[in-house]
Amino acid sequence: MKLLATMAAGLEAVTKKELQNLGYQVQLKNGKAYFTGDLIDIVRTNVWLRSADRIKIVLKEFAATTFDELFENVRALDWDQWLPLDAAFPVQGRSVHSQLHSQPDIQAITKKAIVEKMATVYHRQGWLPESGATFPIEIRLVKDQAEITLDTTGASLFKRGYRQEHGGAPLKENFAAALVLLTPWRANDPFCDPTTGSGTIAIEAAMIGRQIAPGLQRHFAFENFPWFKPELLVKVREQARLQIIPSGNLQISASDIDGRMIDLAKLNAYQAGVLHDIQFKQIAVKDLRLQAANGILIANPPYGKRMQDQDQARNLYQQMGSNFEKLTTWSKYYLSSDLQFEKYYGTKATKRRKLYNGALRTDLFQYWGHPTYKK
Repeated sequence: MKLLATMAAGLEAVTKKELQNLGYQVQLKNGKAYFTGDLIDIVRTNVWLRSADRIKIVLKEFAATTFDELFENVRALDWDQWLPLDAAFPVQGRSVHSQLHSQPDIQAITKKAIVEKMATVYHRQGWLPESGATFPIEIRLVKDQAEITLDTTGASLFKRGYRQEHGGAPLKENFAAALVLLTPWRANDPFCDPTTGSGTIAIEAAMIGRQIAPGLQRHFAFENFPWFKPELLVKVREQARLQIIPSGNLQISASDIDGRMIDLAKLNAYQAGVLHDIQFKQIAVKDLRLQAANGILIANPPYGKRMQDQDQARNLYQQMGSNFEKLTTWSKYYLSSDLQFEKYYGTKATKRRKLYNGALRTDLFQYWGHPTYKK
């Protein structure tokens, strides 16, 4: 099967590297990484990918410039190979730079074509119960090229299952994991998140450091597909559990000025199974002292748009610059939507990377250190 992993804009290279590390050859497009595989690969990628949003099966690709072409190509697909008689199959439509631009019409015509084909195969009179498992279908047109996909994931992969509580404006788990994967951090290096909030960045780092598969605690849409083999998920999870590194060797610290957030972060870390891998502390950024060398610091400070006003946020940036720029052997990574971050931090970044935290444009301001050992 042709498969694809979707991810947030700007994280394509991260997901590509993850897939390559799992042994797949990958073709990238904006927000998508294509690869081939079978049922076991659907399971492996859903369980193991940290930065992706969803794993989908590409059911068909074709050109469509008229609604008749769209209808006939969709209807021609052997839908009974994928959908049982009672399948619930919501259809999402997308169109970018295509002659067929009405997304509601694209959705409606695709749905109608599937219903007509299914009704014919199952000898129904144009009506289907849709009372069974959900099979999410998407039809996407880009420059008059249509792609029909079936989502195997269900709830997005960022929903690991460990985050019971969160504060205001939390990072999604897969976005936090991607931030860690964008750095050269290794499990024997010190790691710090000085504005930890609900703890997501530190928790994802601990899961990476201990090789805990992010999908171990959750369920997936494919589990309800009648053609799926349940023993495959059992096998992949058993193999994943065998790869977990015992606790006790990580140097991860997470702090926040708000004690209530530290309590929430500890609860989330406990649910993720990494509470004893992270040193949590209630402390202000300006008072934090990091004694170790050759570390990685990642922070998602308030942007001044949602959690604090701009003056408070920029004052925090100044405190970060004053405190952390002394750590010359550390590399520092700050996520902010404030394009004036460097001005208030006090130093120009080594590199900036444009990312999207949901719909919000952010920049990852990178300050590369000079470790005292060769990486």
